[in-house]
Amino acid sequence: MPTRLALFASRGTLDQAYPPFMLGTGAAAMDWEVGIFFTFYGLNLVKKDLELQATSVGNPAMPMKMPFGPKGFQDINWPFPNLITSNIPGFDAMTTSLMKQSFKNKGVASIPELRQAAVDLGIKLIACQMTMDVFGLTKDDLIPEAEIGGTAAFLEFAS
Repeated sequence: MPTRLALFASRGTLDQAYPPFMLGTGAAAMDWEVGIFFTFYGLNLVKKDLELQATSVGNPAMPMKMPFGPKGFQDINWPFPNLITSNIPGFDAMTTSLMKQSFKNKGVASIPELRQAAVDLGIKLIACQMTMDVFGLTKDDLIPEAEIGGTAAFLEFAS
């Protein structure tokens, strides 16, 4: 029996999309059998329209270095307090743009690229039926490679 990895994705932000896809594609590249269960906001990761954002609000670990400018400027951690980030219009868009640029500068694959790699590697992508019902989503909202299942389907795979 092959080594199997069962992951779940319950968050649909840009930064939270990386862990399940990176771990999943890494394991699949090592010939592991991989399944990812997408529930709650994690369903955003298997929707056709992949418009993920990042936010610094409520994330004390968020301080990042700038992906541009002189080296001294890039070496500064920018710990923007929630009071500022939650009250400035467009701050999430700026955070998203800076994060995407940082990944690009370091040669890290984008989420659309990682998701396609997951599909190409045969990773089982399971969308939570209950969450789809609650959020009013249908199979047509998802990429064709995503299958719909409940907790039992995921646990059967995981076991």
